[in-house]
Amino acid sequence: MALTVSKFIQTLRYQDIPENVLAVMRRSLLDTIGVAAIGTTTKISGIVKEFARTQMPAGVDSAASRLLFSGLTISPVGAAMAGAFTIDSIDAHDGYSKVKGHAGSGIFPAVIAVIDDLTRQGKEVNSQDLFVALTIGYEVGYRSGLCMHGTVPDYHTSGAWTAVGAAAAAAYLLKLDEEQIRHAIGIAEYHGPRSQMMRCIDHPTMLRDGVGWGAPSGVSAAYMAQLGFTGAPAITAEGEDAKPYWDDLGERWEVNNTHYKAYPVCRWAHPAIDAVHDLMINNRLVSDDIERARIKTFHYATRLAGHAPKTMDELTYALAYPFAIMAVHGEIGPKQLQESILQDKEVQRISLATELVDDEHYTAISIDKRWADVTLYLKDGRELQSDARTPRGDPDNPLTDKEISDKFHLLADDIIGVKRANKIEQLIEEVNFDLTQLLILITDKC
Repeated sequence: MALTVSKFIQTLRYQDIPENVLAVMRRSLLDTIGVAAIGTTTKISGIVKEFARTQMPAGVDSAASRLLFSGLTISPVGAAMAGAFTIDSIDAHDGYSKVKGHAGSGIFPAVIAVIDDLTRQGKEVNSQDLFVALTIGYEVGYRSGLCMHGTVPDYHTSGAWTAVGAAAAAAYLLKLDEEQIRHAIGIAEYHGPRSQMMRCIDHPTMLRDGVGWGAPSGVSAAYMAQLGFTGAPAITAEGEDAKPYWDDLGERWEVNNTHYKAYPVCRWAHPAIDAVHDLMINNRLVSDDIERARIKTFHYATRLAGHAPKTMDELTYALAYPFAIMAVHGEIGPKQLQESILQDKEVQRISLATELVDDEHYTAISIDKRWADVTLYLKDGRELQSDARTPRGDPDNPLTDKEISDKFHLLADDIIGVKRANKIEQLIEEVNFDLTQLLILITDKC
């Protein structure tokens, strides 16, 4: 018999989590910390850190948490918010295609904020508690998101359902009872940001994927429920419409559908980026060989467009421009995350010469995966076409552990130093580790 959501949250123990699920959580933890480190260099992170410092400070004798990689102590709600915006400012974090979004960018900073508050109070929290909380946050968040996308017409951002996952994780850490847990996820769902994703795709700004308000909505919901605040039943977790999405809770794990990004841009662009990378390598091409290009892909991806982005936010939600970056530079990493890339003449040329084709077949099948193919039209008259592609990093085409490690170091080493990055990775690889030490490593100033 399937568990209720409240009972699942209240009773899950580290020993109950299958080893393959724990392996996903360890990969996600390392991956997300790397994204958080480089995220501290963005304008978004700087603005939100100052906002949280001035508007969400920790009061005297009140809850307090350290903000990721800053050395600042603020309220747990503020730490969750600023942390989520920081991670979301670099679109390189984990996700799940069928749920159309990302868990780690909201769940991780929410969990760390609550854990740091508890440890400052002298409460005992260990590394196993961290992994249980993360697992609960991802699993409940994913299922809430699947229900949301399956029962409402609007395409909501990840913040809408990571709010529920964050509340679930925080409720576990705060040791709420079943009734309090039910209220916590109800409050989080009601107050969570039901922001429309395609508005940010059509008009890219610092709003991003909604997790900047999803994470603090979840954290505040758990603290409020602890004090006796009540919430309406969460419609993405209770009732007949929700039942199919929760029937096998505790028996089958949605966490195993987590994917990882090879590039720090919207995943909808990744199959085309992978395709042009391979065409360039396999045919020993340089960008000057290309006269023009065509990308056939699913509808949402063509909405990314972005032939001539003027800001890094526009670049993040673009297709043609990151495609052109790969064609010209052969990589999309920290070097290409500098604003100077927006003035790269050769990238501009390739981008403006790239046609986007909205393909009905790819749209129909881009549910669990994201599909595209690429044709390069060369100056010598040749036409080179790729096979239909889905992104690397999906569960059936995963990044290796070494690739996850290499990505972490690529993003983190220059920001926090190689020695510190190595220590973070070594701790996470241990079965049980000193959580206090990890907290110091990920909250001390870069």
